[in-house]
Amino acid sequence: MLYESTRGQAEKVSAAEAIKQGLAPDGGLFVPETGITLFPDDLKAMAGMTYQEKAVFVLKPFLSDFSEEEIAACVNAAYGRPKFDSEEVAPLVHLKDQLYLLELWHGPTAAFKDMALQILPHLLTLSVRKTGCEDEMVILVATSGDTGKAALEGFRDVPGTRIIVFYPDEGVSEVQKRQMITQEGSNVGVVAVAGNFDDTQSGVKAIFSDRGFNARLAERRFQLSSANSINWGRLVPQIVYYIAAYVKLQEQGAIKPGEKINVVVPTGNFGNILAAFYARQMGVPIKKLICAANANHVLTDFIQTGIYDRRRPFFKTISPSMDILISSNLERLLYDLTDRDAERVRGWMEQLSREGWYAVDAETLSRLQEAFWSGFASDEETLAAIAATCRETGYVLDTHTAVAKWVYDRYLELTGDTAVTVIASTASPFKFSASVVKALLGEERVKGQDEFRLLQLLAEEFCLPVPAGLQGLEQKPVLHTCRTEPSGMEEIVGKMLGLE
Repeated sequence: MLYESTRGQAEKVSAAEAIKQGLAPDGGLFVPETGITLFPDDLKAMAGMTYQEKAVFVLKPFLSDFSEEEIAACVNAAYGRPKFDSEEVAPLVHLKDQLYLLELWHGPTAAFKDMALQILPHLLTLSVRKTGCEDEMVILVATSGDTGKAALEGFRDVPGTRIIVFYPDEGVSEVQKRQMITQEGSNVGVVAVAGNFDDTQSGVKAIFSDRGFNARLAERRFQLSSANSINWGRLVPQIVYYIAAYVKLQEQGAIKPGEKINVVVPTGNFGNILAAFYARQMGVPIKKLICAANANHVLTDFIQTGIYDRRRPFFKTISPSMDILISSNLERLLYDLTDRDAERVRGWMEQLSREGWYAVDAETLSRLQEAFWSGFASDEETLAAIAATCRETGYVLDTHTAVAKWVYDRYLELTGDTAVTVIASTASPFKFSASVVKALLGEERVKGQDEFRLLQLLAEEFCLPVPAGLQGLEQKPVLHTCRTEPSGMEEIVGKMLGLE
C-alpha cells in the first residue's frame, strides 16, 4: 500500500514514510492510494477477538510494509493495562433503547485521543527505522485540549524523539491545561499561544511549510513530524474502534449481520468522524454519520450548504476541544468525495487560505449529504443534555458527548430514524467537572470551587471513580511556563532545539 497527497503534487510513499513525514511536502494530507474492503466474512471473523487482535486485523492492510509481528508489537504496547483501565479498551455501553455509547476515554489521559496517541509513538519510531532515517524526530502538536496531553504522555521519554505542544492560552479547561503544564519527561516542551486553536494550528502548519527553517533543522539532524490527526499514523488507529463497535453489536445480538447503524461523533477537526467514514467506505454497514458541533458550527453549515466559511466569530464554549473553525481533515474527505480530484481539492484549500471560504459543486454536496447529517448544540443545550441523560439513565456525560447526545435527539425527532446508533463518547466527565457539576447540581454548587475540588464533588455525589490520570493534578509542580504570540512559534521551536 502506497500513500498519495490530497493535493497531487508529491510523490507516492510507503506507509512508514507517510507516518514519518506527517504532512505531505506539497502541504496536502497523505491518504491510501487505494481503498481497503472489509467483507461480511471479515466482520464475522473478528467476533470473539480481543480489541488488540481486531486492531492488528484492521491495521494490517493499511501498513503493508510492516510485518504482522511488528504491528502486533505496536498494538500490544499501546493497549491494555495499566495504560487502559478497561480490559475492553473501548467499552460499548447500552444507554437506552437503540442508543449505545462507545467509551473512548479509558486511557491514561481520560480522552479519546489516547486511542491513537498511545500507538502512534510506536508506529513512528518503527517507521523512522524502516526508512533508514537517523535524524532526531521533532513532533509538533497544536491542541485544542486533549491531543496535547495524550501526545505528551505517548511520546514522553521515547528515544530519538522530542515533542513540543502548543495550546491556546485561554482555550482549554483548567484540568486540560494543568495536565500539560505539569508534564514530566526529558524530551517534552509545552507552550501557551496567545490566540485560539485555529491560530495555534495555523502556526504549526506554517512551521512545517517553511522550507528555510526545515533546512536549518536538517543541518542539525532534526526532522519534523506531527502527532495531530493530519498524520495518517494518528488517524488509522481510530478506524479500528468503529469496526470493533459494529462487531460488538453483532456479538451482543443488538443487530443482525449486515444491519445498518448510525454513528454520532462530536467533532471539530473532523478526524474522529472521518475515521468512521473510512470504516463505512471499507464496508461497515453505517447508514448515517451524524456530525455534532457546538456554537462554532462551521462543519454543520458546510454539510447543510456545501459552503465552508471560517469568516465568522469564534466562540469559547464548554466543549473546548471542538472550538475549531479550520477543520484540517475535511481535506481528506473532499479528496474521496471528488474521486481523488487533487486539482479541485487544491483549489478549495488555496481559496480557504487566501479568502477564508470555498464552496463545493453540487455533485460533491450531494455525495456529502448522502453520508452525513449535522446539527449543533449551544452551551445551554449541552448542559440540558447532561442533566436529562443523567435523570433518565443515571449516566454522566462529559460536555462533548453531551453535544452529540443533543444533536442525536434532534436527528431522531426530525427523521424518525430508529436504527441502532452508536455515539462516540470522547472524554471522561471529570475532564470538564465545572460544567458537568453545574448541569447536574446547579450553579450554586460550582461557585467558589476550583475544578479540582469539583472533581471530588462529582465523584462523591455520583459514586464515580476519578480517573487515575486526573488524580492529584493540582499538587503537581508546574514545569512549563513558556508563552508566545502566534508569530513567535517558529522562534520558540528554534530555541527549544538549540538553533537560536
